[in-house]
This record gives sequence, C-alpha cells and structure tokens, in this order.
Amino acid sequence: MARADERRLKVLRAIVTDFVASHEPVGSKAIVEKYQLGVSSATIRNDMAVLEAEGYITQPHTSSGRVPTEKGYREFVDNIEHIKPLSRAERTAIRRFLDESISVDDVLNRGIRLLSQLTQQVAVIQYPTLHRSSVYHVEIMQMASRRVLVVIITDRGRVDQRIVEFDRDLTEEAVETLQQEFTALKGRTLSQASSAVETLLDDPRHPYAEELERAGHIILDTLIEHPEERLLLGGTSHLTRHAASFHGSLQELLDALEEQVIILKLLNSAAKDPLSDPRAVTVRIGEETHLEHIHGTSVVSTTYGADDSIYGGLGVIGPTRMDYLNNIAAVSAVARYIGEILAGH
Repeated sequence: MARADERRLKVLRAIVTDFVASHEPVGSKAIVEKYQLGVSSATIRNDMAVLEAEGYITQPHTSSGRVPTEKGYREFVDNIEHIKPLSRAERTAIRRFLDESISVDDVLNRGIRLLSQLTQQVAVIQYPTLHRSSVYHVEIMQMASRRVLVVIITDRGRVDQRIVEFDRDLTEEAVETLQQEFTALKGRTLSQASSAVETLLDDPRHPYAEELERAGHIILDTLIEHPEERLLLGGTSHLTRHAASFHGSLQELLDALEEQVIILKLLNSAAKDPLSDPRAVTVRIGEETHLEHIHGTSVVSTTYGADDSIYGGLGVIGPTRMDYLNNIAAVSAVARYIGEILAGH
C-alpha cells in the first residue's frame, strides 16, 4: 500500500472513531489535533477530498465536517488490525454472572442481558436449533393410578414435561414397559425419535398397545410441536437512543425484530457461509444485511455452542454508527462463555 493510501486509511479510521464517539461530522482540524498524523491540515483536507470522491465519506448538509458512508464503515472493519479483548474485570463478571445460571433458558437470558449491557445495542440469540438436537433422556414417572409424567431432555438441555392420562389403572409392569420402550429413543435425533415412536405405535399386538399409543402421541407432539427456531431479544430500549441514526426506519426495524424471520435468516446465513469460520464474528453493514426498507443498520454476529457442536447464532443489531471494535469483542466473548457454560450443563 502506498504511503498516501496508508495515511488516508488512518484518516478514515479517525473519522469513523470520532463520529461514532461524538455523532458529529468530523473536520480536518479535529483530526490534526486528536490523531497526530504528522501532516498539515491542508494535507488532511486533500485526503478527505479523495476519500469523499471514492465514496468512503460524505458531507452531510452544509457541515464542514465529514461522516463515514457504509462503504467507509466496511473499509474500516475490513482493516481492523487488532480487537482489544474485554478487560479481566469484565471477563470475570461475565463468567460469574453466567455461572449462576440454573438452566439453558437462564444461560441464554443472562447472556442476552450481558451482551446488551456491554454493547448498548439490541442483543439477539437464537434458541438452540431442534433439527440438530437428539434425545438425551426420557423418564416415565407414575403420578397416580392413571397418570404419568413424561420428561424428555435433549442434548441441548431442553426439558419438556407432559402429563399423560389413561383410561384404566396402570400396573407397575405397564409403567416399566413404557420406560423401557421410550428409553430406546436415547441418542436419536428428534426426527429419528419421532419415526421410532410412529413405528412403535403401528404394532397393535404389543401387550401394552393402548398405553403406548396414549403416551406415544404425547411424546410425538413434544418432539415436533416446537418451532425449530426462535429468538430471544434484549435491550430493545437502546434503539430509542439511536432513533435518528435509522433515518426514520426505526419502526420497520422494530417490526423486523418482532417478526424474527429476517433476523434468523441473517444469523443462519452467517453461520452457513462456506468461506468463513462458523465461529468467527461476522459484520454486516447497511445494505449487506438485506433488511428491506431498513436503512443505517448493522449486525455483528457469531455462533455459540459446546465442544464441536453449533447450537445457534447470537449478535447485536444497531445503527451503522456503532462501536465495531467493542461490539466484535463483546459478541465473541459472550458467545465463548455461553458455550463453556452450556458444555458444563
């Protein structure tokens, strides 16, 4: 890279950094005074003129300063040399807070609250996707003479409990048979488990066919009834502080968050990108998000999971005028710690 190009990149970094911090257009005088690039204000003005001509910055209204464009933010992110990790105090606080979780739901809800607080943006996390889940444990517990509690636990930590009512008293042998038949589901994916239950129900000669049918249909409903994907959201109140940055499309963003489908597609597409590490942090800026009718929005996301398994995606959504360095570090750290906690669960 030519010396002039290196200097212009430094000027662009200065403009992005200053604008994100102040939300005010940045002039050459401020760059000279704050960033000590070793050149005159006139040289900085010339560099800014080149950056503007190439589409990296623009002049809002009649202001003498400049602000980054989406192309400018992309150049800034693509040339990040080092992500400053969270402080030791922040990492300790995150770990301690997540360690207090008592369930998978609690881990995810705490993680969302943390991520929103660390970034001051809307935080989103995809609930562990069921199509990659398998049955970890099935328990049949007799509650009364004609009633049992069915407990199904997946390898992702999801726990479902259902009461099954029968038309006749259950013998101890009947309960033991139900337990034995449904214990065989352990280790199977949810779709495989569903098929196995359907096969079991097709055997009218089974000595406990009636009991199996009643319990089996409840288990089938449990295995397939949940939407495969849903989002947890946190920090939507932060959007009001950035309302002006969304160019009048704040309501459209709120609608997209409520609809969830678009955000889920973003998280999934980042995780499935064959050219990137699925555990890497992905940054999508402005039009790259493909959020129709929503302008000035960026998404910083990654995946989380335990061991070699990916459970889902998480990230933050906010204006293009966001602190990318801090947000990338926060998203990466929270995803890593959530994965470690889930591995323990």
